[in-house]
Amino acid sequence: MARKNLYKNNKNKIIAGILGGLGEYYNVDPTILRLGWIVVCILTGLFPGLLAYFIAMLIVPQKP
Repeated sequence: MARKNLYKNNKNKIIAGILGGLGEYYNVDPTILRLGWIVVCILTGLFPGLLAYFIAMLIVPQKP
């Protein structure tokens, strides 16, 4: 069984490719993830969502 890894997506990215990579990993349209991320940022007061995205930018590696 092939192992799946989470990577930043260089082709389907707007800022850093985090949500594009998550969409590829979970086989979901990244646009849906982006809309969900915007909703989460609005409902939590913007800071937690931005902090989580920034941390993911530092942790998730580029696709080799």
